[in-house]
Amino acid sequence: MQVVIVEPEKKPRVQSIEDSLASMQKIVGGTIQAVYPFDEPVALICNDEGKLLSLPLNRALRDSDGRVYDIVAGTFFLCGATASSDRFDSLTEDFLKRFSASEQFVRVGDAVFVLPEHL
Repeated sequence: MQVVIVEPEKKPRVQSIEDSLASMQKIVGGTIQAVYPFDEPVALICNDEGKLLSLPLNRALRDSDGRVYDIVAGTFFLCGATASSDRFDSLTEDFLKRFSASEQFVRVGDAVFVLPEHL
C-alpha cells in the first residue's frame, strides 16, 4: 500500500509498504497506534509509546482553529482508512502537503511552543 512517511526534521516521503503489522511496526519502531485526527478517511499510524520512550517530537496536530492539541513523537505514517476502520489502504500524494514543513519544539516551563523549521 502507498503511504506518506513522516520522520522528525525531514520532509515527508511517499513509499509503498507491505500491508502487514510487521512492516508497520518497523516504520514506527514499535507497537502501533492508529489515530484519526482528520475529517478525511485518513489514519495516522505512530508508535504507541513514542512519548514514553522520549522519541523526538515530530509534528503538531491542530484543531479546526489551528490550535495545537497534541504533538506526535517519533516517525509516523499516514494511510487511507476504510469505512470499517479495521483495515488500512493506500493514500494519495495530495495529503502530503499537510506535513510538508518540519517543525521545531521549544519548551518554556510547562508550555511547548511549535515553530516552523524555516522562519
